[in-house]
Amino acid sequence: MEKENPDIYDYVVENKLKELYNTKDYAPYANAEGKMPVAFIASNHTTGGNSGSPVMDADGNLIGINFDRNWEGTMSDVLYDKDLCRNISLDIRYCLFIIDKFLDAKNLINELEIVK
Repeated sequence: MEKENPDIYDYVVENKLKELYNTKDYAPYANAEGKMPVAFIASNHTTGGNSGSPVMDADGNLIGINFDRNWEGTMSDVLYDKDLCRNISLDIRYCLFIIDKFLDAKNLINELEIVK
């Protein structure tokens, strides 16, 4: 919301999303504090072309979708360094929130086995 710019197409925030944000209508996708996580940083080993790759937890559950990495981490194509490599992932809870609450695509949500 804080980066909205109606003059730039990619930075326009739809009214429905603003309403969901203002009313904090995130359930059941909010975290324990009632906040809506959007993205997270991890130290996964990624390379160019990994955008869109699934991010899994130790139990094999989808927890995010990789979409970027820090500049310092680009060297991991040659040598992985856990202290430097960071990737940025879309939190799957936000993805589900958008599918369910913003797009009202309950048919897609109903096809998923959502683990809490």
